[in-house]
Amino acid sequence: MLKQYETVFIATPVLSEAQMKEAVAKYVNLIKSNGGEIVYEEDWGLKQLAYPIQHKTSGFYYLIEFKADPQFINTLEVQYHRDERIIRYITVALDKHAVAYAEHRRQMRAAKAAAPAVEPKAAEEE
Repeated sequence: MLKQYETVFIATPVLSEAQMKEAVAKYVNLIKSNGGEIVYEEDWGLKQLAYPIQHKTSGFYYLIEFKADPQFINTLEVQYHRDERIIRYITVALDKHAVAYAEHRRQMRAAKAAAPAVEPKAAEEE
């Protein structure tokens, strides 16, 4: 039976955009080739780290929500550990409440992106 998981990894900030996309593709393909199913992906972009990791103060954050066999998680994390581009990662199993929350979060994000940007009113000139 497939369980739903969420994994976030931080890639080293020295990667080019093409290298970052290649790293993401590697893990998406790894999940799919092991019978997993991608539910959602989100690029959080370059962010400051709370503390330096491997002498780096920023990193590229990426979230993948997926369904997979529980035995696969060890394989995924071994691949993260071996990849010199990945400086931190975490994978968590989602219970039914977390799945509902993640779905709600996606809908809110989509609604926010679809809404037209509201321009602030210009101050009236006298």
